[in-house]
Amino acid sequence: MIRTRVIGSGAYMPANIVTNDDLAKRVDTSDEWIRERTGIRQRHIVAEGEKTSDLALAAARAALQDAGLDAAEIDLVICCTTTPDETFPATATVVQARLGMTRGAAFDLQAVCSGFIYGLSVADNMIRGGQARTVLLIGAESMSRLLDWSDRTTCVLFGDGAGAVVLQAYEGKGDNSDQGILNTKLFSDGRLHDMLYVDGGPSSTRTTGFLRMQGKEVFRHAVTNISAAISASADGAGIAISDIDWFVPHQANQRILDGTAKKLGIPPEKVISTVALHGNTSAASVPLALETAVRDGRIKRGDLILLEAMGGGFTWGAALIRW
Repeated sequence: MIRTRVIGSGAYMPANIVTNDDLAKRVDTSDEWIRERTGIRQRHIVAEGEKTSDLALAAARAALQDAGLDAAEIDLVICCTTTPDETFPATATVVQARLGMTRGAAFDLQAVCSGFIYGLSVADNMIRGGQARTVLLIGAESMSRLLDWSDRTTCVLFGDGAGAVVLQAYEGKGDNSDQGILNTKLFSDGRLHDMLYVDGGPSSTRTTGFLRMQGKEVFRHAVTNISAAISASADGAGIAISDIDWFVPHQANQRILDGTAKKLGIPPEKVISTVALHGNTSAASVPLALETAVRDGRIKRGDLILLEAMGGGFTWGAALIRW
């Protein structure tokens, strides 16, 4: 059975760090208020002239170096982002060109905060279908470009960054001992649009717009939907949630991470949390958290890990991987 395994990972965050105290000078908020409600201490913000493609490229190069591959060996580049450099062309093609790739294909994928999970599913199916052998999957966001900096309920939550993985085909046995992606589970419900969206776009306002959110409703749906996705992934593999070594969630809010863990009986020490250091980086947050846990030695080869996310739309999903 053809499996898709992760052979390299990388990450990048802008040099500019904005702390809670920095934000308190701009809007009616405080470090204590933000920490109590979100767990966030700081976020990285792109500099003037710094683009999503710059973040994506840096993360991609780090992942390729970790995998020991040259860009010429990549068949497909997928960039998961809701903040592309331009309406078109795809940011992935910018990365492709700057990596020096002259073959293969590249495209963007938009599922907001769930983008990286959706991207894993697409890449896995492309590899198992024989359309690619080696895929560079990137989650990259400049969420600060979408923020209304006078709205303290949203501007404190988001940050910028990028994470990437290199995925490659290999022959597995077809059971849960295989290395690589064991399954992905994707969901959406477009009826919930008004709870988290951006109030602009090319065909509506011809502007970028600002991010708008109904925080309490997002929290309620997040815990319910993410818990269901985790259960669906575990059930699909025929394993118990207690058998999973590490949970790598979308880094939206520490209270969502804690609520989901409590609902499923997951020990807090099994949950990778990096939200305090970079806030909600949308499609970049799962690979950023993943890279952190790989680099500090918590995630080791052979570990069973569960990645999950929920974003605007609503979209949500989970991916079960043998590292």
